[in-house]
Amino acid sequence: MHTISFVTANYVARQMNYAMTSDWGPPSQATSDYFQPLETFAARFGELLADISALGFVGVDLWLAHLSPAWATPEHIAIARRLLAEHGLHLTSLAGWFGMEREEFTAVCAIAAALSAPVLAGGAPILARERGFVVETLQRYGLKLALENHPEKHPAELLAQIGDGGGGSIGAAVDTGWFGTQGYPADQALRELRDQLFAVHLKDVLAPGAHHTCRYGLGVVPLRACVQVLREVGYSGVISVEHEPEQGDPTEDVRASYAMLREWLAEGR
Repeated sequence: MHTISFVTANYVARQMNYAMTSDWGPPSQATSDYFQPLETFAARFGELLADISALGFVGVDLWLAHLSPAWATPEHIAIARRLLAEHGLHLTSLAGWFGMEREEFTAVCAIAAALSAPVLAGGAPILARERGFVVETLQRYGLKLALENHPEKHPAELLAQIGDGGGGSIGAAVDTGWFGTQGYPADQALRELRDQLFAVHLKDVLAPGAHHTCRYGLGVVPLRACVQVLREVGYSGVISVEHEPEQGDPTEDVRASYAMLREWLAEGR
């Protein structure tokens, strides 16, 4: 039985009143600034989790802007852990970019371990120049790094970064929407990366060449075929519902997409 998870970056534009451009810098900073104050963190983080729970999710991929290693204290982490339990949610991953320096990467790993999140799903620029350190740190904390495709036009580019897999510590987080943006069949990418799959971010986009996400079924990504491939290759891990519009609240689109995903998964039973 797959865990279906909600990526909190779906609300990337929330603190910008859903009026952002394609530049993620300002909304990332606005989100981080909103959640950082300890005196309001419990209320604000609790509201976020309540919204996710109300949609029926049991898993959460926590975007680092919501609990940044730049400011997260032991008190923030304890509050987050308590609220996740109260809302019946568990962390399936930390999602985002995990830094170029040892200190930042280690801080992310420490947060993941403290919150029992088994996977870091995103990008780790540090990997290219300090692979040994990354692997040793992942193993020390009992974590896996799932590299997410963005600019990669072909699964082979992701496979080159994964390399020998770091003794089972490094794999792929396939973002179907980004393969759609790059004009590569996402279902084929999943099949090619089947032996390295640590996470799947199921996302649709309106058209190749740009990254405008949308409700499942309204874009060009063959999501139903992607789910069929996941069944065929025996993938039993987390499937994350992802939709990060720059304009407009994604809640109702995510609700509809979640229902569609559950129907597709039920077809294989």
